[in-house]
Amino acid sequence: MTELILIRHGETDWNRELRFQGHVDVPLNAIGQEQAMRLAHRLAGEAAHSLYASDLVRAQQTALPIAHQMGLASANDVALREQSFGRVDGMRVEDIKADHPQAWEGWLRFDENYAMPGGETTRQFHARVMDAVGRIVKAHPGQTLVVVTHGGVLDMIYRTARSLGLSGPRESDIPNAGLSRVKVGDAGIEILTWADVAHLEGLPPQPIYDQKKFAATPLSPSSR
Repeated sequence: MTELILIRHGETDWNRELRFQGHVDVPLNAIGQEQAMRLAHRLAGEAAHSLYASDLVRAQQTALPIAHQMGLASANDVALREQSFGRVDGMRVEDIKADHPQAWEGWLRFDENYAMPGGETTRQFHARVMDAVGRIVKAHPGQTLVVVTHGGVLDMIYRTARSLGLSGPRESDIPNAGLSRVKVGDAGIEILTWADVAHLEGLPPQPIYDQKKFAATPLSPSSR
């Protein structure tokens, strides 16, 4: 089996503003930079064979100190990007509600076949992510890999490991700079640990994008 050390990128200012970052290139903020350094120290002394990262800058900046600490070159992989949200990429939740109320109402259904205008459906996104995971694992049988990516990507991996459907709000915690470990083999994906944040102790509380909360608070009639 191949072990994957899965890492969500560090915090950005847009995480704080609850924006749909999608494919927009947003750098880490000061907290995110500190999170990345703490990840690197956390992984010091561990052995891994390769490091893969989304090509977006927030993932690249998270991967850089880890690569230096572990002595690894970082391979950029566009397939590890966050889900594309099309026209609403970069927008805050409140602005999407105001400017694209029908799109937001569609999003609240959390239907695997729904896409924000110009974006990817969850089904399309899942296929992209799992194809990337399969390709990477196939290239490194029996090895340990570090993968720096995005919250949505980790959600797709978690759902697959737990045999959850693609519809419905997120069921797992996926904090910025969280550390998860899985094993991938012929039998599927086994979660070893998930959303470990012991290395982030003492940092400010994280912004939380709670899909279940959004699903429970649909648009008011005046916003439709």
